[in-house]
Amino acid sequence: MSDFLVPFGKAESEFTEKRSQFISHLWPVTTEEEAQSRIREMKARYHDARHNCWCYQLKNGGVQRYSDDREPQGTAGQPMLNVFAREEVFDVCCVVTRYFGGILLGAGGLTRAYARGAKDALNAAGTARMLLWQSVRLPSTYPLLERVKGEVAAAGGEITDIQYGAAIDICALLPFENVPAFAARLTELSAGSLTVERLEQRFCPGPRLAAK
Repeated sequence: MSDFLVPFGKAESEFTEKRSQFISHLWPVTTEEEAQSRIREMKARYHDARHNCWCYQLKNGGVQRYSDDREPQGTAGQPMLNVFAREEVFDVCCVVTRYFGGILLGAGGLTRAYARGAKDALNAAGTARMLLWQSVRLPSTYPLLERVKGEVAAAGGEITDIQYGAAIDICALLPFENVPAFAARLTELSAGSLTVERLEQRFCPGPRLAAK
């Protein structure tokens, strides 16, 4: 599985266009069941709204689903989905609720408004790159602890647990591709006395990426 973009977190956004109120909600999801649960949640919360339009895009199986929810065909769910397809963001679910303000927006106006709703929510959530990470265990002496912490950070990793005893036992999560260089650096730092034990590998999001 190659790396890909996902939402960094959940988000909300809101704007008004010609007196119609557009309220967007976005979540990271990994299954259709999870996405449908979020959609039902919004339909219940905004049951008095005229439209609760939605879409989701999943990496696993290449799933894409959307609904215009009584808006003219092609003016809501598809433009929303197009935002995530264009940005290449997966494992995402978005619902844009519209409270009609009495002024018709026309097909073009609706398309732009729903696309804006999805994009505003994505900007608020931010994105992260889903990467293959390696969980590692490594020992450390007390004098070298701060140096080891610095090397983990320099490798783009994070420490997940530290156990203090006669020696120090550290568990960390590192980008898979950075592990060989990190291990070599640790050997150099400790004159060969510290070694990296590789544990399980898993895909998970990295840090939040800067906005485009």
